[in-house]
Amino acid sequence: MNLRTRIGLAGGAVVFAALTVVSIVLYPAVASKAADQLDASLVEAAGAAPDTLGKIKEGMASQPDPPKRFTDEPFDLGGTLLQVVDNPTAAGAGGALAPVSNRDLAVLAGRERPYFSDVSYLGQRYRVYTSGLKELLIRVARPRSDAAGTLNRLLLLLVGLTVAGGLAAAVAARLAAARVLRPIGQLTEAVEHVTATQELTARVATGGRDEVGRLAGAFATMMAELDGSVQAQRRLVADASHELRTPLTSLTTNLELLGEPGGSADPQAPALLRAAREQARELTGLVNDLVDLARYGEGETHVEDARLDLLAERVVHRAAGRTPAVRFELELVASPVRADPDAVERAVGNLVDNAIKWSPPDGLVRVMVAAGEVAVSDEGPGIPAADIPFVFDRFYRSPTARARPGSGLGLAIVRQIAETHGGRVSAEPLPRGVSLRFSLPIAPDLVETDAVMSQN
Repeated sequence: MNLRTRIGLAGGAVVFAALTVVSIVLYPAVASKAADQLDASLVEAAGAAPDTLGKIKEGMASQPDPPKRFTDEPFDLGGTLLQVVDNPTAAGAGGALAPVSNRDLAVLAGRERPYFSDVSYLGQRYRVYTSGLKELLIRVARPRSDAAGTLNRLLLLLVGLTVAGGLAAAVAARLAAARVLRPIGQLTEAVEHVTATQELTARVATGGRDEVGRLAGAFATMMAELDGSVQAQRRLVADASHELRTPLTSLTTNLELLGEPGGSADPQAPALLRAAREQARELTGLVNDLVDLARYGEGETHVEDARLDLLAERVVHRAAGRTPAVRFELELVASPVRADPDAVERAVGNLVDNAIKWSPPDGLVRVMVAAGEVAVSDEGPGIPAADIPFVFDRFYRSPTARARPGSGLGLAIVRQIAETHGGRVSAEPLPRGVSLRFSLPIAPDLVETDAVMSQN
């Protein structure tokens, strides 16, 4: 049973239950009202008894041998029975409709109030109202079946309406559910299509602002993100395979040459060995960069309070110690951020290493930190304007840089770290060299705290 049918049945069941409750409350109320109306009509008929008796007496007087007393047989007055017991003196008389009882004698004497009762007469149940009129005991009766017929028709009507209303509500709910759940059906088809074909380009039309529309929109966003992630993963694998193939081929060739008979005695063996070691280091660096690139951005990022200016200063001091041929200039302004210090230090280190690689001997590498941004500039040959948009892409290397060592992942790692922390990267050509920028969102509360501490 599908969801639309279940919703239709649930809607029909709710309406059926509601109509059943209404019928249960309505039927006794109508039955009570009908009983009250029947009793009121009997009281009204009893009130009109004097006029009715006068007409009956006139009819009796016109007979050839008029009776002197009323008989016990009730008069049929168009569906209403009128029984007159003439001056009863003892209980048990007038038994045609109902025998006279001691209570009837008390009513006739005025010691008790008129009352209602139910009797059987000629195979029917009658509602009887007993009262007194001078020396006459008056009984007015009407069949119970008059009210019962109306109640039976009402009962059939209520049952019919309840059943029909429940069925109509079920059908209406089923049709409404089919319309409302159409986006969910499309979503289900899209999921089944993705499951069957592994194709992540399936999309669902997003419309409406209700929960179903939001679900469809969230699914479409998820599919787009997943497709982008898979495509990026495929590009990474393809690019990594391409980048790994060259050093692996060269390393394999050198090792094969060294492994040939007399290869170790060849005058070129030391050079081949040095090349193999260099290629192994290149492979190690490439693999490490790939691991770091995959690591930054997976899972939840560890963040803590940090000073971007102090992290950059530490990176520059280490670089200056191992690269005496390049000069460094620092311009640091306190920049508190919330970030992973190790990751940010790696990003700044990659920017500095890139500047060192492109700086000429005795070139100047300028590092500036302010307002959550690190700008590293060099005095190298610069970057062509056409290459600026691709500087931070994975494995991208401009034609002028292909002869230089490197994997093309250093700046991609910088961008990955920045985006993981909600920051951004940019490149700006300079008249001499290039300026690469790495920025993180500043922490206003940390800035205020730092300002207070500075004042103290």
